[in-house]
Amino acid sequence: MDKQSSPYIRWFEEVGIDDVGLVGGKNASLGEMIKHLEPMGVRVPNGFATTAEAYWAFMKENSLEAPVEEEIGRFRRGDISLEEAGRSIRQMINKGVFPIPLAEKIRAAYSELSGQYDTGDVDVAVRSSATAEDLPDASFAGQQETYLNIRGGDELVGICKKCFASLFTDRAISYREEKGFDHMKVALSIGIQKMVRADKACSGVMFTVDTESGFPNVVLINGSWGLGENVVQGTVNPDQFFVFKPFLNAEEKRPIIEKIKGSKELKMVYASEGENKTKNLPTSMMERQSFVLGDEEILRLARWAADIEKHYGKPMDIEWVKEDSTGELYIVQARPETIHSQQAGGSFKTYRLHEDGAPVLIRGLSIGNNIVHGIIKHVHDITDLQNLQPDHILVTEMTEPDWVPSLKNVAGIITDFGGRTCHAAIVSRELGISAVVGTGEGTKILEEGQEVTLSSGEGEEGKIYEGKIDFEVNEVDLDDLPEPQTDIMLNLATPESAFKWWRLPVRGVGLARMEFIISQHIRIHPMALAHPERIINEDEFAKIRKLTRGYSDLEQYFVDKLSSGIAKIAASQHPDPVIVRTSDFKTNEYADLIGGNEFEPDEQNPMLGWRGASRYYSDGYRDGFALECRALKKVRAEIGLDNVIIMIPFCRTLTEARKVLEQMETFGLRRGENDLQIYMMCEIPSNYILTEEYAELFDGFSIGSNDLTQLILGVDRDSADLAYLFDENDPAVKKAIREVISRGHQAGIRIGFCGQAPSDNTDYAAFLVECGIDSISLNPDSVVSVIKKVYQAEHKHST
Repeated sequence: MDKQSSPYIRWFEEVGIDDVGLVGGKNASLGEMIKHLEPMGVRVPNGFATTAEAYWAFMKENSLEAPVEEEIGRFRRGDISLEEAGRSIRQMINKGVFPIPLAEKIRAAYSELSGQYDTGDVDVAVRSSATAEDLPDASFAGQQETYLNIRGGDELVGICKKCFASLFTDRAISYREEKGFDHMKVALSIGIQKMVRADKACSGVMFTVDTESGFPNVVLINGSWGLGENVVQGTVNPDQFFVFKPFLNAEEKRPIIEKIKGSKELKMVYASEGENKTKNLPTSMMERQSFVLGDEEILRLARWAADIEKHYGKPMDIEWVKEDSTGELYIVQARPETIHSQQAGGSFKTYRLHEDGAPVLIRGLSIGNNIVHGIIKHVHDITDLQNLQPDHILVTEMTEPDWVPSLKNVAGIITDFGGRTCHAAIVSRELGISAVVGTGEGTKILEEGQEVTLSSGEGEEGKIYEGKIDFEVNEVDLDDLPEPQTDIMLNLATPESAFKWWRLPVRGVGLARMEFIISQHIRIHPMALAHPERIINEDEFAKIRKLTRGYSDLEQYFVDKLSSGIAKIAASQHPDPVIVRTSDFKTNEYADLIGGNEFEPDEQNPMLGWRGASRYYSDGYRDGFALECRALKKVRAEIGLDNVIIMIPFCRTLTEARKVLEQMETFGLRRGENDLQIYMMCEIPSNYILTEEYAELFDGFSIGSNDLTQLILGVDRDSADLAYLFDENDPAVKKAIREVISRGHQAGIRIGFCGQAPSDNTDYAAFLVECGIDSISLNPDSVVSVIKKVYQAEHKHST
């Protein structure tokens, strides 16, 4: 049967992005994708939409325009509350009757859609999409209702009336009031789309930009078992995947840079009977321990996301689903991302707590970039939102859409469940409120009336600290910064912070510390994973099994976690170089890892003991170093981030250097092969005394001033009693640095500096410029001030 257009109905394939005023943003976008992206392989379930004219026909048939306008006026005058106005208007609409021509057109289109399938009456998703002819850029996201698993013409018409009524939910009225939109010029279009059943499969949301930092080169995918409403609403902690966009179409690269398994406690499925068309069921242990998507599916979704973004020319927020019976993936919604795409990139704020080591009550995913103080208030339902104060930090299992009008007046939000794409996260970003979501037990651990500090300004991990902790805010202004000739690079430790600094005008990472990834993300001694048979402590072994749950190969757990952390840092600066230092724990620090006591000696002076290069070829750590090398090879060869340069720390002798390089070759990392560069930390007097000899073995040096100062002056850098003697400005230390730079250049290698001194003292940066340093690697919060100092020093030196 040929599809027939009417004033009331448009099939998706008949509309496009220019028809927002006719069928709303959601439906216009579905039509746009069906017409332009389905030919490229992006699957979109078919359907149709009611038009704005259909909405006005309903309102006119029931003589509702004047009564609705009167109720809005009463609310504005303060005669009735928002809740009373919304309830009254929704009751009017739900009591209305459908014009017969409109109801017939909806039933006919539904029958036509059902005829495209062999299942009789087809099950559909019914979504509301607000629209206005003169407000094409209005978002209206999340303001109206969605109904799932609707079947039959009569039921569909009844649900359409509920959709019309949802144009006047409390949150929708509040949103339009705040934005200054005329309620009587906003209509509602209804999208009726073939449901993709996912009871035994999965679904979720993805963004074509990092939702927290705005980093544009990744696709963020969240997913959970069953229908996708649990991910959107924040009912579950979903799986999370990051994919590096620039490599999506590169052959022989698999650019999945992070996979984090969510707890996924529930799944939404079809209900067999009753008014509720869906229900939540507990997931099985197998489902909780498994990723919802395979690697090929992750990459396919990411490619579709990139294609959609390219077509629209802006960052996008996309919903996806996987079908039960066929295993096929589908896109069911796509709309512009509305937070980072509207932000200016000229400046951003950084936050630093004054009390290091303050007690952390609970952790989760940070939303936004801020630190706030406040008082805990538990919220179980909408009745708990009365008498909110500006210093309240709400703690709840998950937020509800009807809470939005009240949420804008609080200091922060904490949830037990939810990921980066859940309702609480999206609302928090839109309202500019700090939040920490997915804490697991926030409602149990945090007490009513408790004073806390909520931090979402320290990277991806959000933290709730006990008490009121002072902090400082620095606004980094990137406008009109000079461009020095010296390469300014970053020192980074944790992957969580990598995307945060992507706007800084730097030329890569001069020092990425592997040991921080091991201690914070892996937590297990690498030798304990290579030789679990040697773990005799039952408690330690139980911890290992818990962390590696889902891995039959314990070594692969280490490789996957470490490669993910390195890849995230490398992706944040690609194609600029990222210098990754292999592990440089001291024996006491290694021993603190799970299972570490079985493999570490008790040393009197770990600072000068079994550390750095000496471990890598030894019988006591060779198998652990093999895992480090496997992770590095995965990042470069499999993921494709060949901007990674490997750096060897604390290399005492030339013989040791050769042994380490030979060991790396046996693990598939040969200097020069596939453009692999290997650097050495220059931090021992022997390194600078034999500069030319070491330069034959390595592609570059990075001067580590902490250890170099310690060993030239003979001062334990950790000794409080001798702190007054530890001075990187000492003439002996400066002479060594000056000579290393000069002689290293003569030998034809690059020399960088990754010590702490220039981050603390910009004059030290000027000294390095005078010496001819190639690059200076800094803490992120020092970059702007040092860039200015370096530029001045270069100008002074050139004149």
